[in-house]
Amino acid sequence: MAMIEECRRWLRARTWATDVAVALLCLLIGLPVALASAYQQHKSVTVTVLLTALSVLPLTVRSRWPIPVAAACVLVAELSYLIRPAGAPANAATMFALYSVAVQTDRETAWRTGAGAAGILLVTGLVFRPGLAPLPENLAVIGWSSAAVALGDAIRSRRELLDSYRERAERAERTKEAEAQRRVTEERIRIARELHDVVAHHITLVNAQAGVAHHLMGSDPEHAYQALERIRDTSRTALDELRATVGLLRGRDDGEEPREPAPGLAELPALLDSFRHAGLAVELRQDGPPAEPAQLTALTAYRIIQEALTNTHKHAGAGSALVELANGGGVLAVTVTDDGTGRGGGAGTGHGMIGMYERARSAGGTLTAGPRPGGGFRVHAELPLRPKS
Repeated sequence: MAMIEECRRWLRARTWATDVAVALLCLLIGLPVALASAYQQHKSVTVTVLLTALSVLPLTVRSRWPIPVAAACVLVAELSYLIRPAGAPANAATMFALYSVAVQTDRETAWRTGAGAAGILLVTGLVFRPGLAPLPENLAVIGWSSAAVALGDAIRSRRELLDSYRERAERAERTKEAEAQRRVTEERIRIARELHDVVAHHITLVNAQAGVAHHLMGSDPEHAYQALERIRDTSRTALDELRATVGLLRGRDDGEEPREPAPGLAELPALLDSFRHAGLAVELRQDGPPAEPAQLTALTAYRIIQEALTNTHKHAGAGSALVELANGGGVLAVTVTDDGTGRGGGAGTGHGMIGMYERARSAGGTLTAGPRPGGGFRVHAELPLRPKS
């Protein structure tokens, strides 16, 4: 089996060798039949051999020009009728030629070529060999030409079907790989966003409180000590949130639930207090009754407020900020404004702003951000209270 498969691969890579092999095979099949017919009808053996060899000669280029090869084989068969009308034409070569046309072209072309060849050979046989005795042989041309075309058409259809299955499987495999890569990328972005929101916020607060402690260490040790206590508390909170975040991220993969709940609007007062301790005056306004959004919406709103205030404290050079919450029509509106001048701690990387946009979009909401006409910066997000699943 291995040797046969190796031969198939060798012939498939060399079409000229395949064509020559088919021509030789056709000669081996057709020559004994032609010689037997010539002996029975007392015809010249030399002429019979030459006609048979001439009939298979076009098959050596059948892969390049299948229709001209079929026409050449029919022409040789016509010549066989003309030279020895009582003898049979070169049917084997014509059958192989019609088969090749059916395999290499479309169905309509194959059947038209087969019908034309059968019609020409039938009419020629009836003209050169009239009478009832050769009639079965004359009519047989319709049968073997149709069989050759039908076999070639069936094989071509099967190859096309297998090719379509193979292409579909390859496309499915490519789609599967692309989907897996997309999910990996989304997961990396999600992890980076979570870690950025947690780390950037708390490091900003620690930096601000460390600056306060350093400034007051000589003049007001008591307040400096309080600032150091807040650094300790903020660091502990940062570690707790990092642990909870890692637990949340791992929980999606191995089925474990996070040990601590994700932050939401209930933790908003503590978040605002941490900024107030860092020197940023933050005011909270709520329009309407307190909303009870879904966990994803609450987490998104919390992270957007956290990132917006972090940017305000770190980059805007602002002295105060306003956080507004409003719910109505199934939408939670979150607005964070400040009076900053844009001359704070320098320009950021932009990852935080990108993260806010991504968070709002992942929750099914929208976010807009930009400078205010009267000065300062404004971040506004509209989030559905119950995101669509």
